[in-house]
Amino acid sequence: MGVYLNPGNGGFRESIRSKIYVDKTGLISCTNECLSTEQKFICVSRPRRFGKSMALKMLAAYYSRSCDSRELFAGLRIESDPAFAEHLNRYDVIFLNMQQFLIRAKNEEVSEYLERVVLQEIRQTYGELFSDQETILAAALEQIYAKTGREFIFLIDEWDCVMRERQSSEELQKQYLDFLRNLLKDQPYVALAYMTGILPVKKYGVHSALNMFTEYAMTDQDVFEEYTGFTEAEVRELCGRFAMDFEETSHWYDGYMLKRFQHVFNPKSVVEAMRRRNFSNYWTATETYDALKIYMDMDFDGLRADIVQLLGGGRVVVNTRSFQNDMSNFRTKDDVLTLLIHIGYLGYDAREREAFIPNKEIIEEFENAMSAGGWSEVVRVFQASQKLLEDTLRGDEASVARALDRAHTEVASILTYNDENSLACAVQLAYYSARRDYKIIRELPAGKGFADLVFLPLPHTGKPAVVVELKYGKSADAALQQIKDRDYAQALAGFSGEILLVGINYDRENREKPHRCVIEKFEDNSEK
Repeated sequence: MGVYLNPGNGGFRESIRSKIYVDKTGLISCTNECLSTEQKFICVSRPRRFGKSMALKMLAAYYSRSCDSRELFAGLRIESDPAFAEHLNRYDVIFLNMQQFLIRAKNEEVSEYLERVVLQEIRQTYGELFSDQETILAAALEQIYAKTGREFIFLIDEWDCVMRERQSSEELQKQYLDFLRNLLKDQPYVALAYMTGILPVKKYGVHSALNMFTEYAMTDQDVFEEYTGFTEAEVRELCGRFAMDFEETSHWYDGYMLKRFQHVFNPKSVVEAMRRRNFSNYWTATETYDALKIYMDMDFDGLRADIVQLLGGGRVVVNTRSFQNDMSNFRTKDDVLTLLIHIGYLGYDAREREAFIPNKEIIEEFENAMSAGGWSEVVRVFQASQKLLEDTLRGDEASVARALDRAHTEVASILTYNDENSLACAVQLAYYSARRDYKIIRELPAGKGFADLVFLPLPHTGKPAVVVELKYGKSADAALQQIKDRDYAQALAGFSGEILLVGINYDRENREKPHRCVIEKFEDNSEK
């Protein structure tokens, strides 16, 4: 058992012995299908703390010939796979954590340091098969394969750390990518190369240096969707086991929408919430908000407006194809938003090509970033939001109308004023503090149409539900009547608490004319 060559199964053993372990061994079925095929180059990128390193430890435990892992996988999903025994502990595994190499290289080039220390270990097992003077890792592996026929599995963690931590050094990045290409591309000794990071494969020039890799990113995880985070079924099981409310767990940590799995949860945060039996912000707790603020404050036309739309619960269309897969070369606002998707600050609907803020945990991070300056208009709206909610729940129509008028005017400095979507965004921002106790849903299918906004109280809050209809150029009474005529309260069938109906109107032709608001209790919930 070595550090880089056949590291064994100790890492995976720690995982399954932990208090919370969710069985993701089905991923091995996907990698087994790719062994020694044209699909053997796999790059899986996900946000930090989304289980990437844990997956590599699992693969090392399964494939590494230095150990017997049959007992570790007993009872797990992969054991029932027909190919389970065929590939179990049958390969030489080379496990490379690029973050460690970057830290330890110091004055050496990363690739030179890597080749030196990895070759030193491989020489202990296969030294008689290649020259003592050999200093190139790829050449040594070629000789081993030529004389033994043994194929290697490469597991590469933090593959993109050079791009993230040496952003200004294009030459270092290019040299590092060329090293990986020489080590892996068209090499007969490669049975599988599975690498993970936060970013997809870096592009430079006309083509990618690692164009043999199939990419599985947050914009399209394809066959790896189920292993990207925790699924709804997995989180429901954990909530039952730890007596935690599933709806509140969803409110905090759900929102990473994929094509087949529409509800993907942040695994790190779910584990911490279950283990501590407390909902809080765990994913971003190890970083400062400065990282997010840098990207929010970038001076691309339309970026601020898009971020305000997102904060208001809206979605924005994003072209993810122009992104260069690094953290320094930005040409458009779409590049910035695409990066935020890859690093986990935005969710992404691939079918609609739309980005959105996924959950309460991430919203708090945006709020922290804005509080540091540069977003005074939005911060003022946030600061007034608690009183607005209290006025709404008391039925103080005049105070609510004035507050919404101020909020809409503030946001209009960034968004178009004469736009119903702008009003919906402004209203959600104005009720920002309500997110503590409510799940706010835009365009909720209800009765004979779609309710503009529905405030659904979280369990155990004791708050009334709120149905909001927005109008322009008509009247608040007409907005309220539409809620009744189209039976929007039907969306809350089964809700036993009080329901408030709120009609809001503004004059799109005359910004000096104040907003109007009508609030009414919906009493007849028993028949719904």
